[in-house]
Amino acid sequence: MISIELLLASAIGLLTATGVYLILRARTFPVVLGLAMIGYAVNLFLFSMGRIQIHTPAVLTEATKVVDPLPQALVLTAIVIGFATTAFIVQLALRSRYESGTDHVDSKEEIPVDLREDEP
Repeated sequence: MISIELLLASAIGLLTATGVYLILRARTFPVVLGLAMIGYAVNLFLFSMGRIQIHTPAVLTEATKVVDPLPQALVLTAIVIGFATTAFIVQLALRSRYESGTDHVDSKEEIPVDLREDEP
């Protein structure tokens, strides 16, 4: 049986690795997706700091076993801010595509070998 801690750690690692891979791409849309994935990984990490347990009652009688609600509140706020930031970055990427005519991050599109001008 897989524990919830192992599952969360694997999900955080997978989201982080995928986000870093996408950020290193040359086009703007994968970079935006990569930033969003890293944001989701950070949110999941913050959420896992709130002591996640399975098969425990939500309200306990002992005050020492109460789960801290602060990470859940931080994650909820971070989700809203992350959504707004992602929407803003998408708008910037669309405007950059409109202005420059390319969606490369460095604005230098690779020209295939068969389409290059003949060099002397």
